[in-house]
Amino acid sequence: MFIQTEATPNPATLKFLPGKVVYEGGSADFRDVESAAEASPLAARLFSIPGVTGVFYGYDFITVTKDGAEWQHLKPAILGTIMEHFMSGAPIMNSTVDDSDFSDEGEFYDEADEPIVATIKELLETRVRPAVAQDGGDITFKGYKDGRVFLHMKGACAGCPSSTATLKHGIQNLLRHFIPEVQEVEAV
Repeated sequence: MFIQTEATPNPATLKFLPGKVVYEGGSADFRDVESAAEASPLAARLFSIPGVTGVFYGYDFITVTKDGAEWQHLKPAILGTIMEHFMSGAPIMNSTVDDSDFSDEGEFYDEADEPIVATIKELLETRVRPAVAQDGGDITFKGYKDGRVFLHMKGACAGCPSSTATLKHGIQNLLRHFIPEVQEVEAV
């Protein structure tokens, strides 16, 4: 098994491409060992590597976020853990975990804004999320109120130094271009 790695715009996050489907359920973001241990054997094993502070699953990639340690020391252990997991045939997620556990429930918007929200979601799905996935992350809709769009940033996007620029100059400009009612975009 050959696992490729790619740098992301976030220097604390590295993208791992095992050449297989990782998570068909969309995306799953783990920011602590407790949530990882409950949901995913692989994420739990990755968190056991000293210095790992985040694990994110996309459709065909895994991003790992570190704290402090250097990639040249962490990368071999992460690659070995991912390879062992896939070679064992063990599931990525525990059978007790439902894909809805990682869905973005709790969206908020006024019913009168439903056409605007539908357009926002379509633009996010077709134009933003594929580009962000290239960088090892995900961005999902959280809410819309008074011309402000609220987005949830995951994976490499969470805590990325360039995420503000992505939000303000990329996503905000895109949404404003297609939807004049959009005034501002914020991360939640």
